[in-house]
Amino acid sequence: MAFQKTLKAPVIVRGIGLHSGAPANLTLHPARANQGLRFVRTDIDPEFEVAGHYQNVVNTQLATTIGRGKVTVSTVEHLLAALAGLGIDNVRVEVDGPEIPIMDGSCAAFIDAILQVGIQIQKQPKAVVRIRERVEVRSNEKWAIVEPSSRLEVQSAIEWDHPSIGYQEFQFIEGVTAISEFSRARTFGFLKDVEALKRMGLARGGSLENAVVLDHALVLNPEGLRYPNEFARHKVLDALGDFKLAGVAIEGSFKLHRSGHDLHRLILAEIFSNPDHYEVLDGAADENQLSRPEAVVLGDLISSIA
Repeated sequence: MAFQKTLKAPVIVRGIGLHSGAPANLTLHPARANQGLRFVRTDIDPEFEVAGHYQNVVNTQLATTIGRGKVTVSTVEHLLAALAGLGIDNVRVEVDGPEIPIMDGSCAAFIDAILQVGIQIQKQPKAVVRIRERVEVRSNEKWAIVEPSSRLEVQSAIEWDHPSIGYQEFQFIEGVTAISEFSRARTFGFLKDVEALKRMGLARGGSLENAVVLDHALVLNPEGLRYPNEFARHKVLDALGDFKLAGVAIEGSFKLHRSGHDLHRLILAEIFSNPDHYEVLDGAADENQLSRPEAVVLGDLISSIA
């Protein structure tokens, strides 16, 4: 039986927002068991809080954004990927603006900061759901499939008509794949798109310091790529982060093709749309609570705030 985890002490990370270019200060606080992931905007009076749950995703363009009403927190996926890779379940995430800092465009900085303070194992078991039957969602040439497995597996393939990308794939296998095999994989974009986004008032914080940028043929970053298939590895990183928004650990084998944040949210919604798709393992939460963002179930105690 796996047990829940939180942080041993608060973690402070400072950077800039990808789209605003403004300073973004992040503090991760330990949280008691069964609380899950709570995102808090400290720049708003009174403080705004929203559960880290796929049903609270309000935008998937360029990043995963969660929110409620007019208040949002964007670019949550890299931080979530770090928490997923380290197996951390319960954290209060405080940020003083609308964006999680982009750091270097990967999840490595979050992992390093967390490991400096350490991880606390808690007494309550993790909530786990195991996929029972194949679930699939498609959108034109993009698709996501999950099938039964006794552990989490994520295989992502991308195919781009670009000489520096082409066809790539990477597979994460829980308990086998080291976190270092994907943690430094950076987000990426094309120079022509970055210039267009900046004219629209977006990507003001984007640079070669926090993304892999490509022109019509080449990678423009002077240091080149960190992995030969860095693009596919980052796609897996993004998926692990987005799947953390299930609110529970998932045992299933995901296969993703040209997928993005939108498809990740859709496959989670499809899984939990039908109880025949999954089973709740012993020691996990009541299956009737699994798709409720206000519950954020972790263990057999449902005790979080809306």
